[in-house]
Amino acid sequence: MFFFKTFGSTTVKELRKNQGLTAARLAQQCKVGSGLIKKIDNMQFKRVPEPLKSRIEPILRGRNLDKMPW
Repeated sequence: MFFFKTFGSTTVKELRKNQGLTAARLAQQCKVGSGLIKKIDNMQFKRVPEPLKSRIEPILRGRNLDKMPW
């Protein structure tokens, strides 16, 4: 049986690094301060406050790439 680490239980830093983003780049994409991203870096994703969570979730899941005008 396979057990996978769910999206909510991983830290924001791990999810950010999986997408190849720095804290400054993630902050720029979701239009918040880089200090705020560094503040939540070691939090589990499910513990991030809701207004910020809904802004960074599509970026960390890679869904923002669907909106690229190729």
